[in-house]
Amino acid sequence: MIVTTSKKLPRDWTIIVYMILIHSFALFALSPSNFSWGAVGIAIFFYWVTGALGITLGFHRLVSHRSFQTPKWLEYLLVFCGTLACQGGVIQWVGLHRIHHKFSDTKSDPHDSKRGFWWSHMGWIIHKIPADKYISLYTQDISEDHFYKFCQIFMIPIQLFLGVFLYFLGGKAFVVWGIFVRLVVVLHFTWFVNSATHKFGYQSYKSNDNSRNCWWVALLTFGEGWHNNHHAYQYSARHGITWWEIDITWITIKFLRFLGLAKNVKLAPKSSNI
Repeated sequence: MIVTTSKKLPRDWTIIVYMILIHSFALFALSPSNFSWGAVGIAIFFYWVTGALGITLGFHRLVSHRSFQTPKWLEYLLVFCGTLACQGGVIQWVGLHRIHHKFSDTKSDPHDSKRGFWWSHMGWIIHKIPADKYISLYTQDISEDHFYKFCQIFMIPIQLFLGVFLYFLGGKAFVVWGIFVRLVVVLHFTWFVNSATHKFGYQSYKSNDNSRNCWWVALLTFGEGWHNNHHAYQYSARHGITWWEIDITWITIKFLRFLGLAKNVKLAPKSSNI
């Protein structure tokens, strides 16, 4: 059992400053001089690359839960896309997510929803939480992989190189939208899976926690909002189990399977024939 998070925790000022900076720079998008449809298009494109391919497909369904398998080169590509989301290094992200599932909505859960919406959304991120000390216990399958370690260590420099590339591609507007606006959007959409889907929506299964199926979070996160389904069948590559629970990531996995790039796809019993 991970030590309780009920006591007052010290703030992580490195993370606080980081969050203030990226949110502040995103406000430059309000200036007409920083707007162009090309810049908006770049933001949308990298929202898909980092949010859909990187975080949802790569970090979450592939690496955290091993709900399917891909060739190593594709796994590394998806992990790289997730690293571009700047939500913490991949080893840290996966470790904390696995801890969340093991102790969901208990005092040992890094973003225990019983502590309130703010805490589960982003309050936990700006504090030094006890779960950080246990990440290595939950990531033994990836912690010694050289590519994973590279992405863990060089997350910020990789983002800086992307910023330089976008600047030469389209100037300051591309940097503001393609880096800062996109980072803020993908961060908050991801956090909604921790906060909103443990507060709003319906429960189809008993999962011994507050996880819920929330349609609007599913739309924003390419299918991650069907969270109660996911907590009931954590191993399943498909989160939207009923026909009307649209799961874009599951469609992507089916496409990869059609191409021969996804195998050993695991499914919940009730979704395998849908």
